[in-house]
Amino acid sequence: MGMSKVTCQISISLDGFVAGPNQSLENPIGEGGMRLHEWVFTTASWRQLQGLTGGERSADSDVIDEVFQNVGAYIMGRKMFGGGEGPWDRTWKGWWGDDPPYHVPVFVLTHYQREPLPMQGGTTFTFVTTGVHAALEHARAAAGGKDIMIAGGAHAVQQFIAAGLLDELYLHIVPAVLGAGERLLENVGDPKLQPVEVIASPGVTHVRYRIARS
Repeated sequence: MGMSKVTCQISISLDGFVAGPNQSLENPIGEGGMRLHEWVFTTASWRQLQGLTGGERSADSDVIDEVFQNVGAYIMGRKMFGGGEGPWDRTWKGWWGDDPPYHVPVFVLTHYQREPLPMQGGTTFTFVTTGVHAALEHARAAAGGKDIMIAGGAHAVQQFIAAGLLDELYLHIVPAVLGAGERLLENVGDPKLQPVEVIASPGVTHVRYRIARS
């Protein structure tokens, strides 16, 4: 059996931002950041994942179906999990309520220790203070041979690219210009990106890149 892939799929503006300016607990993806995700909300696949009916069965919907297949564990940054900076407020359990949408183990990169946080639906958040290599080792052990997805935010993705640990980057490029915010491809060195698939639809262009090993 081959080693599982380390992947990331993320929506991005034409000018390279994955979140808008002035992020806060009240507006976690910044001013204008929701524009990057509007294409998702109309799809039948997303609505089905939320327990809803309706939505469009389209190329975008097929992309949503595909990206969540074969994921055995997620890794995310502290900001993606939320709760502010500094030592943990133990009452904070993420943005997603009692039943987060992951349904597999999730490893959170942080500088502050916290006990694992089991949630409904099969999601357990484990907090890793020893860096991206350790988080990936834990995720591989938990994933049972399935893929590991880097869920964001930008800084977490940057660390995995810079360390040469990301195998695939799937960008959903939205025709919006945010002007400022959290830029994805900063401080990542010079990764060799090989486009392997392009899917175009009216509201977004999906480009899958394989990251070549040097």
